Amino acid sequence: MTFSWTLHRFAGGALALDVANSVIFRSEPGRSIDRFAVPQHFEAFPGAAARFSTERALFGDLEPVRHNHRADFFSLREAIDAYFRMRIEGNDDRLLLADLLQAAGKVLRDAQGEASLEAATARSAIRLLSSVEAERLKICGNCGWLFIDRSRNRSRMWCDMAVCGNRAKASRHYHRKKQEAVS
Repeated sequence: MTFSWTLHRFAGGALALDVANSVIFRSEPGRSIDRFAVPQHFEAFPGAAARFSTERALFGDLEPVRHNHRADFFSLREAIDAYFRMRIEGNDDRLLLADLLQAAGKVLRDAQGEASLEAATARSAIRLLSSVEAERLKICGNCGWLFIDRSRNRSRMWCDMAVCGNRAKASRHYHRKKQEAVS
C-alpha cells in the first residue's frame, strides 16, 4: 500500500497535534503504525505540513529535523500526545505538563533556526497550551487522533468526517444489517 501526506493527515488543527498524530492507532499495539518510522515519510512531512497544516501561515516552509535532533523531536512528539490526551480525558497532570514544557524547551534551545520542524512543533504545542482552543480538544472516535473541534456546537466526533466519520457510519450500517440478517 502506498502512502502520501494528504490533507486528511493534517486534521488535528495544530501542527503539534499533526505531529502527535503521525502514530496511527496509538492505543492498539497490534495495529499501531508510526509514519515517521519510514525515513521517506519522515523527510516528506515538513513539506506536506507547509502545504496542509492549518498553522502553515505561522511558519511557512519548514526544514526537516536534523539527524542529531531526532531523539529530542520524538520525545517532544510523545510528550505532546501524552499531555493533551490526558487533558482531554479530564486529568491535567502536572508531571505530564512539566515533561511537555521540558521537551519543548530543549527543542527550542537546540533548534537550528525558526524554520525547523522541531522548533515550529514546540511553538505550536506551547501556543495550544495557552489557547482557548485547548478546551476544544478531542480524541477521534475512529482512529484515536487528537484534534481541535472547531464546530459551532462542539459536536464533532471524528478527526475528519470524510474519512473516519464515513468509516464509523459504514461499520455501524454493516453491523446493523448483519444483526438484522441473524434475527
